[in-house]
Amino acid sequence: MVVGHDVSDADVDRMFRALADATRRDIVGRTLVAEVSITQLAYSYAMSFAAVQKHVAVLEEARLVTKEPRGRERMVRGNPECIRLAQQLLDQFEQLWRSRLDRLDVLLEEENS
Repeated sequence: MVVGHDVSDADVDRMFRALADATRRDIVGRTLVAEVSITQLAYSYAMSFAAVQKHVAVLEEARLVTKEPRGRERMVRGNPECIRLAQQLLDQFEQLWRSRLDRLDVLLEEENS
């Protein structure tokens, strides 16, 4: 379990694994700006409709996007709450890193005194 969040390690792994791919990061970015159909997304990439659909499925499983049927289309919308969670998790690592650097600075100061 990730400290301070109601999310499992498996969920975090899924989220960052999904974000590890450049196409999926681009899809998330596009869908955070505006709701987009999978067909519209498919026109944006040099890959098949099925390949884009698979990328969207990975993002949906990681809860980075939601998919909603609208007539014959499937509309995709980015999930800002999940992106916010990813940012909070990264912030925790940054705070840990900065606190270690601060401690190193103190030790170096003591050595030079």
